[in-house]
Amino acid sequence: MTQLSPQQLAEACAESMFSRDQASQQLGMKILSVNPGKAVLTMTVDNRMIQGHGACHGGYLFTLADSAFAFACNTYDLATVASGCSIEYVAPAKEGDQLTATAEERSRGSRTGVYDITITNQDGQTVALFRGKSYQVRGSVRRLEENA
Repeated sequence: MTQLSPQQLAEACAESMFSRDQASQQLGMKILSVNPGKAVLTMTVDNRMIQGHGACHGGYLFTLADSAFAFACNTYDLATVASGCSIEYVAPAKEGDQLTATAEERSRGSRTGVYDITITNQDGQTVALFRGKSYQVRGSVRRLEENA
């Protein structure tokens, strides 16, 4: 069996996870890139995502950031979940905006990690800042049946 490089492993984990991630798929998210400890996802704000003040509902922004966080912290083929997250809404996103969430690993220990995610719009304006704390559980990202 050929050993994968860290980059190949990160890509294989993302492909495997995305194939099962109905939430991200149904919202039209796309993975632009993935590297060990890093992921970049996009999502276009559509009319279903608009709240009563005419901006994108914060829950959709949180979901985009949370998905980028999940793909970043699962790049090592060690099943990892969120143990806590927080978000700061900086500017509104509007219908038609192309949002990009960039997740970057800040620290990673034997079972825990910290990741910062920045959401920007198509003009490069920061829309939200998200911090996720991860916790490694048992199993492989690519072999879901091992996680049971």
